[in-house]
Amino acid sequence: MDALLTALADPVRWRLVGLLAERPRSVGVLAQLAEARQPQTTKHLQALERAGLVTSQRTGQRRIYALRPAPLRDLAAALSRLADTADKVGGPRGTYDRYGLSLQAERLAAEASGWADGRPFRFFRSLTGHPELVWRHLTEASLLAGWWMPDDLRVSELVFEARPGGRIVQEYRDAEDADGSDLVVGRAEGAVDDVRPGERLAYRLSPLLPDGGFAFTAHVDIGLRPTDAGTDLDVHWRITDSTVDSADFIAGIEIGFGQSLDKLAATLATDSGSTDNTDTRGTN
Repeated sequence: MDALLTALADPVRWRLVGLLAERPRSVGVLAQLAEARQPQTTKHLQALERAGLVTSQRTGQRRIYALRPAPLRDLAAALSRLADTADKVGGPRGTYDRYGLSLQAERLAAEASGWADGRPFRFFRSLTGHPELVWRHLTEASLLAGWWMPDDLRVSELVFEARPGGRIVQEYRDAEDADGSDLVVGRAEGAVDDVRPGERLAYRLSPLLPDGGFAFTAHVDIGLRPTDAGTDLDVHWRITDSTVDSADFIAGIEIGFGQSLDKLAATLATDSGSTDNTDTRGTN
């Protein structure tokens, strides 16, 4: 496939392929139609032949070249599969487009400091597992690290001190950035406000801007209610201290935190007995 793409990348060769798609032609005629010198045309045709795109045979004084359709069909099928993968309903590209629309709207609205203050967000999930188990996943760093990040990211540092006044640090990187050489995707710092085990967790969290300042402060209030099937989780966000530069962050709250909660739901549904107590503090 690489040889095929390399052969087709040259505009003259691409023109020759188009001419040969119409009918087999001689080198001389191809050179005339492509408005190229015959020696150069011969070299291009030889490159196409080595790539398996054309075949040739001598007829009298002339060498006639013809296009081989099969490699083009294989390439078309491969390109179609790539397009279908990118266009998959509910896939990463759809999330990218959703974020782009939200980002555009938020940037237009971010005209002055405080522009998003008071903005509410609400999330609700019915979870498998009793409130005590859900509470552990909300407050233990080793369990938080398994779900508290948007899709395609991984936790690279996490501190969560589940007590009033306790410190929170959340940092994540691209999931494929295995060696930590790429830029940090996001980092936030905050503190716990209220802790009622199995019932309520409230905290403040502020994403950091590239210059080290806070983009805004999110006041997050999480309520847990036991049900026959497990636990209802009701999450309320409220924004304060929003800066003009916070638009990029606020645009991703609905999508990103929603994805995180979906991971939490999936984790509890498939492995409600998880007891992993590995400390992720300071890992990279």
